[in-house]
Amino acid sequence: MVVNNTQSVADRYREFSEQQASGVSPAYAELTARISEDQDFCAHIAALPPGNKQQPNLLLAAVRHLGGPYEQWAAFRDWTLTHWDAVREVMLARFTQTNEPARCATLLPLLATLPQPLALIEVGASAGLCLHPDRYAYRYNDGAVLGSSPVTFDCRTEGPAPLPTVLPDIAWRAGIDLNPLDPTDEEDVRWLQSLIWPGQAERPGRLLAAIEAVRTAPSPRIVRGDLVDALPALAAEAPADATLAVFHTAVLTYLPLARREEFAALVRELPGHWISNEHHTVLPWLDAPAPDDEHLLTLALDERAVAFTAPHGQSLHWFDPAADRPA
Repeated sequence: MVVNNTQSVADRYREFSEQQASGVSPAYAELTARISEDQDFCAHIAALPPGNKQQPNLLLAAVRHLGGPYEQWAAFRDWTLTHWDAVREVMLARFTQTNEPARCATLLPLLATLPQPLALIEVGASAGLCLHPDRYAYRYNDGAVLGSSPVTFDCRTEGPAPLPTVLPDIAWRAGIDLNPLDPTDEEDVRWLQSLIWPGQAERPGRLLAAIEAVRTAPSPRIVRGDLVDALPALAAEAPADATLAVFHTAVLTYLPLARREEFAALVRELPGHWISNEHHTVLPWLDAPAPDDEHLLTLALDERAVAFTAPHGQSLHWFDPAADRPA
């Protein structure tokens, strides 16, 4: 069983290197490829609780959070195994909770087309930064800036995307997370920064600017709990005179398929709308083509795929409705 567990970890880290980190973060691609070939290192990871606590993202972020090296394999390996007890403690206490507010640029076209005002619920809300799409500014295709904010998100679009001309009117906002983070807490912000991959130089400053943009705004209520178990009661709190919009980005991938199906069945019964932004393999029943670029996510409204999106909000590839393909 231990051997099988170790092999499973090796396969997982090799797949991460080849399918997720390759072409995005050379440092992480190299480290996870080397981990997959190192039986002793894999055995340390295999001793952690199975599933989400063995994630490559979680390990890499934990090392960076503790100030460990991550640019050279030899230094990374030596430091991480020497400090394994501290790394393990962080991995057990923390979760992969990337909170990329620039994703609002790809969600905004859908939010703006729904009947206003909106009642937002984000599942997997992390620090809740994506619950403030009305408090950021946006620039599509180098055009005019929409909104006034300390931070502007640039997004390149292709195809007939319904680009918004006004920001959405949000009457109520709330979220669900297993371990909500506080954007006013220095240690939580450090963890959010640790989750940003090396090689993405613009993201740390953008994250801090987004936190500044919402600093004086009333904080949305974020419920600590499971996204299936907590959703019905939270949705019942939404004001009846607002359009409920339940949304998530790169969250359901951490659930087994059966739990994703439970979530889908639940959301279908709620009033309002469901906006999903996940890898195309996560909701396999969606009628959508697979993107040429495996890093892209599939954006869908009420289980109708409408676009591919870059994972950090930098691009939106809207489908041509006539061809049912990206334009």
